Amino acid sequence: MTTAIYPGSFDPAHNGHLDVIQRAAALFGRVVVALAQETRKEGLFPVAARAAMLRDATKHIRGVEVRPYVGLTVTFARRVGADVIVKGLRGVEDFEQELRQAVMNRRLGGLDTAFFMPSPPYAQISSTLIREVVRLGGDVSAFVPASVARRLAAHGRVQGRRRAARPTRAARRRRS
Repeated sequence: MTTAIYPGSFDPAHNGHLDVIQRAAALFGRVVVALAQETRKEGLFPVAARAAMLRDATKHIRGVEVRPYVGLTVTFARRVGADVIVKGLRGVEDFEQELRQAVMNRRLGGLDTAFFMPSPPYAQISSTLIREVVRLGGDVSAFVPASVARRLAAHGRVQGRRRAARPTRAARRRRS
């Protein structure tokens, strides 16, 4: 059985992440969603909350487990017996960064990286964008798993329903 790890901060996890996890699980016998505890990103949730949300969102996917880790990804990969690292690529800007990481992971740990392009509906979703929309009071429930939407709502960070878009200044002037 081939074991893959899918590392990331997943803060918050979104439907693009789930798309990659489901597709990786279809190819590899075991997928460890490797939840990085050390990131340079300003996050919304502590690691324990992110792990709980991911476990809830992936509980229906056979062969998937969620495990937080500290340190180098290749060290964690060796610890869990991973043969391959899974990474999602949204576009060229992701590719350059991920290629550098893949080369380093290959040199440090002898691990290959399998790149997954997200399905079209998820191609431009990112945790950074979701955090920004949430910070500005927008509704991200269409972009995140239900477990994440519930947690955001419990913390007053997501609207429970879609709000109509505010008219632009030009549109308001035309009405007057």
